[in-house]
Amino acid sequence: MTTTLETNHTPPPTTGTALAVSDLTKIYGEGRTAVTAVDGATFGVEGNEFVGLLGPSGSGKTTLLSMVGGLLTPTEGTIHIGGTDLTTLSKREQTRFRANNIGFVFQSFNLVPFLTARENLTVMASISDAPRKQIEARADQLLEELGLGERRNNLPEQLSGGERQRVAIGRALVTDPALILVDEPTASLDTELGTAVVKLLAREVKKRGKAGIMVTHDLRMVEFTDRTLRIVDGALSQE
Repeated sequence: MTTTLETNHTPPPTTGTALAVSDLTKIYGEGRTAVTAVDGATFGVEGNEFVGLLGPSGSGKTTLLSMVGGLLTPTEGTIHIGGTDLTTLSKREQTRFRANNIGFVFQSFNLVPFLTARENLTVMASISDAPRKQIEARADQLLEELGLGERRNNLPEQLSGGERQRVAIGRALVTDPALILVDEPTASLDTELGTAVVKLLAREVKKRGKAGIMVTHDLRMVEFTDRTLRIVDGALSQE
């Protein structure tokens, strides 16, 4: 049976700029050997908006997503998430900020193999500021909502690829972050499962009023997004 998360933990959909990126640049190396992976990217994402970031392999899309998520330090530029400039925070402050404000869904799932599906969600209580009981309650409700209620005590190796990806989505949502970053969610799935996962992501982002960015090279998946950003050779354009 599908349940709905408690309203005091899930705000209604909101509008307004949740993410504002300005002149974001990443350069590797120096001088004549320098390589510009991302060149002056500027864009914004609203609350309740799911944006596709489309580009071929090596285009800079994962580098851009990593900088937005505070996993990679930009050479230049600013990243404002909910009014906070991520680039002005120390490494320790960035780690804490990520735990509370950014949810990640990685292409390889990145689940802890010796933890159950439920424990892969509740482990977030150890790094976020949310009370453990709140995280545990949200984990149980998310697992039910994502169709994993009967699989909550299974280890990742006992789950299908689609189920593992849904656990990863639940983990990204369990701290109720403002921004959801998704890196190639269909890479390890067949077309049918991949489409179902992207539809699920789009639904969850819209329903919870989050800002979401999905990196993909699959043109079929962008039909489930509100709009598309395209990056080629580090240069960003909007469609």
